[in-house]
Amino acid sequence: MTVFGKFRSFDLPARLLMVNQFGINLGFYMLMPYLAGYLAGPLGLAAWAVGLVLGVRNFSQQGMFLIGGTLADRLGYKPLIVAGCLLRTGGFALLVFATSLPGLLIASAATGFAGALFNPAVRAYLAADAGERRVEAFAVFNIFYQAGILAGPLVGLALMAVDFRVTAGIAALVFAALTVAQLCALPTRRAEFANEQSSVLDDWRTVVANRRFLAFAIAMIGSYVLSFQVYLALPLHAEFIAGARAQILVSALFVVSGVVAVAGQLRITAWFRERWGSGRSLVVGMGILAVSFLPLVIVPGPGRFGVGAAVVALLVSAALLAVGTATVFPFEMDTVVSLANGKLVATHYGFYNTVVGVGILAGNLATGAVVGAARATGVDWAVWSGLIVIGVCAAFALLRLDRTQLAHPVATSNPAPALSGERRRQPEHPAAAPPRT
Repeated sequence: MTVFGKFRSFDLPARLLMVNQFGINLGFYMLMPYLAGYLAGPLGLAAWAVGLVLGVRNFSQQGMFLIGGTLADRLGYKPLIVAGCLLRTGGFALLVFATSLPGLLIASAATGFAGALFNPAVRAYLAADAGERRVEAFAVFNIFYQAGILAGPLVGLALMAVDFRVTAGIAALVFAALTVAQLCALPTRRAEFANEQSSVLDDWRTVVANRRFLAFAIAMIGSYVLSFQVYLALPLHAEFIAGARAQILVSALFVVSGVVAVAGQLRITAWFRERWGSGRSLVVGMGILAVSFLPLVIVPGPGRFGVGAAVVALLVSAALLAVGTATVFPFEMDTVVSLANGKLVATHYGFYNTVVGVGILAGNLATGAVVGAARATGVDWAVWSGLIVIGVCAAFALLRLDRTQLAHPVATSNPAPALSGERRRQPEHPAAAPPRT
């Protein structure tokens, strides 16, 4: 089945959420890659101030995911999705006019907190609406997600030829349109197991007490640290081997990653699900993420085989990294719901994002330090070897969790596959989804 056919097989709410995610990433990535240059260039901010603005945006999103997920479970998914899109509209609109550091910090915090509001709600809503077709739904969702990442910087680059403020204004209009669309067309849906008698602390205790979920979240930090290197270690390596032409090579990295995800996601998901199910597919996907850095161990720079070989090795690594990410994502999102036992799903997603966000921060700090030290001592291969070790350790952790889950399956009122999943075909007709409230 084609991507469009698979997309059409879902009902209206799921399709809206997929298109919404494309719009979210389109608006975000047409602006954010160019924000640092605007702050340091036309506005003339010092490097510490640029770092502060970007850091506030990241913290206000990663640090507030749990709040957004909790609110989604208590207030309903739609209000949080609409509120998040509206808040990001305001944040981007403020960037059109803000020139002082306080104004920029407010705009940055607003755009970050907006993501904390709608991200857990979108994923919980999609999981609830798709029912037994969660894996399929998240596979199509990831196609729209990656397509937005691919298109956003290209649109932003064209708009930046005019002015950054024009780019910010267009990005704000994108989120304004998303706000109206979700407000008018997205049906209201609340968490099926919402318990208004419990306190927020009770909800958080429930999540923290879920040991298998915590173990899974910690194991998946490795996946996020590795996949995030397309934004950190790989661009730094592109600059090292390409010099003045680094920007072209970095663009090629993102094009390769986006094309692999958009063109191959459905085939990758179907192939892995038929052979291994959710849990084992996660293990194999993590293994692919680890192996993706092997070409860079073999060709760590242009000195051994020349610039051409180094460029090919880098692009092959980016492609393998994209395959591994495409393999992991749908099964990862499905497993969070399974381990949540169908209860407080948005809160679980929020906590999960917070855990992996902290892991990404620590991983990036360590990777950045190791890259500099390894390059100074002429052992660039050590960086990639270290990332492979992280992937192998995470794969073994997931394999152990998979076996534990099989031995002690989670019971749910809306049966979900065990972590390793059964090798069965999911129903193709949208009517297979549970009734919506």
